[in-house]
Order: sequence, then C-alpha cells, then structure tokens
Amino acid sequence: MSEAILFAYDFDGKGGAKPLAGDAISEQLKAKEIAWVHLDANHPDTRGWLEREIAYLDPFIAEALLAEETSPRVTEINDGALLFLRGVNLNEDADPEDMVSIRLWIDANRIISVRRRRLQAVRDIEGKLLEGKGPKDAGEFIAQLVAKMFNRFEPVLAALDEATDNIEEEVLETASADQRGGIVSVRKQAIVFRRYMSPQRDVIMQLYGSELPWLNQPHRRHLQESFSRVKRYVDDLDAIRERAQVIKDELAAILSDRLNKNMYVLSVIAAIFLPLGFLTGLLGINLGGIPGAENDYAFAIFGGILAVIVAVQIVIFKKLKWF
Repeated sequence: MSEAILFAYDFDGKGGAKPLAGDAISEQLKAKEIAWVHLDANHPDTRGWLEREIAYLDPFIAEALLAEETSPRVTEINDGALLFLRGVNLNEDADPEDMVSIRLWIDANRIISVRRRRLQAVRDIEGKLLEGKGPKDAGEFIAQLVAKMFNRFEPVLAALDEATDNIEEEVLETASADQRGGIVSVRKQAIVFRRYMSPQRDVIMQLYGSELPWLNQPHRRHLQESFSRVKRYVDDLDAIRERAQVIKDELAAILSDRLNKNMYVLSVIAAIFLPLGFLTGLLGINLGGIPGAENDYAFAIFGGILAVIVAVQIVIFKKLKWF
C-alpha cells in the first residue's frame, strides 16, 4: 500500500468494515459497495495516486482535494459532493483555534478523504468501524463525521466562555492594564472560531437541502441536529466576542476614571500650593526691604499666614465641591 494512504476500508453495510490494501483499494473504489480511503496531503505521492486512481471522476476533484488553503464549503457534482470542513485542533502543542481541515469527495459508492494534519474525529469513525458500530453508508458517514467534529468543539467553547467570565470578574474586582492581553486573546479566539464555524453552518444547511440521492430522511434529521448545534455555537461566539468588547470598554473606563482621579488630586494640590509658592518666591528674593527681615518672629508669623491661606482654600474648594 502506498505511504500516501493512511488507511482504507470496505464497508460491510452493517456498521463494520474490513481493511483494504494495494490494488484492492482502487478496485473497491470503483465497485458498487462503498469504500473509504484516507490520504495524507503532505505526502508527495498523494497527487499522483489521486490522478491515477480516480481519473474516471472529474479532474477538478483531485485538484480541489489537494488545495493549499480551504474554507468550509460544499460543491455538488452530479450525484457526489466535494465537502470541506474544519475541526478544532486538539493536536499536541497546538492552538485550538488553528482549526484542522478535512477535504472529502463522497458519493454513494466511495469516500475519499484528505488531510494535512491529524483530525481526531476521523480516527473516531475508524474506531467505530472496527468495533462494528460505524456508519453503514455514505449519508451516515457524513452525519457521524459532522456530529463528532462539533462534539469536540463543545468543551473548547465552554473553556472560552469560562475564561471570559474569569476576566470579567477580575476586571470588576481589581482592574489592571495587564488584563488587556487576556481580553484581546479571548476576543481573537472567538473571532477565529466564528470565521470557520459560520460557513460550516451554511454547509450543513446546504447538505440538508441538497438532492443527493444517498442522503435519506434519517441522515437529514441528523444534519438538522448538527445545524442547530452549530448555530448555537455561532451565537455563543458572537456573545463572547461582544462580552469581550464590553469588558475591554469597562476596563478602559475604569483605568480612565482612575487616571482622571489622580490628575484631579494633583490639580487640587497644585492649586493649594500655587499661592504659597508665589508668596515664598516673592519673599525669597535677595533684595533689600523684605518685610520682617529684622524680626525674630517673622518666620513663625509667615508660616501662620500660609496655614490660614491653606485653610481658607480648603473651605472654598469644599463649597465649590472640588473635593
């Protein structure tokens, strides 16, 4: 078996499957019974294998499956569909918002999937097939894949929502400029997740309303459930993004109020010491005729005068409600 092929299975129509290898993969893909082959897009032999083994399909299919960049979408071609989805990245040392793409050609008789990075939902379906509890046909495969991909998004969304709650609580208790980084991170994640989840909502709705003959009513009901779930995810991401913006505005307002208060205190202090500075500066010039220069009590008297001036200023400021 080519190293470009990660695995291949022949479905038995009862939820189980047997592994395929070598020429049996190509033969089964052309047969009336459904088969699934999963390919590594990073392997140099993948393009050649696709162009050689599925030459009977539209050439556009192989090119689309190997595209460098993909966004979630579905394209119907005759009785099959090109399907591009993205799942949350649960690989080691990876950011969840760096979502992993899966590209599929699927019709009644064959499933060809291509990936560049490991997607856990694919391995979940493989495990179910080996247990005899997997999909029985192409429609059930799509329904299960979509459901498993979005099931894994649930804890990630819950963690993001909890992080938003924690930041909001911290801002209300002890606002600090250092918290801006956390707010920006949460908002960025929500924006990135929504960028991919929103079109996937449209993809599922398009599949639900398609006329593909291998999608029956039970399959469509499962897709409708997945659509409702993704719609809720998108609404939750919108709410998190808006909450993050509100928290950011609240933090900015608190920090601004704190700065204004500090500036106000400094202004009051400056106002109090302004006349004192004028008087001390006036009496500190080195010229003859300064009043009290020969009086031993002149300094004490002058200090008392300054104290009275400060007291009068405080009374005036209080009446003006400056503090």
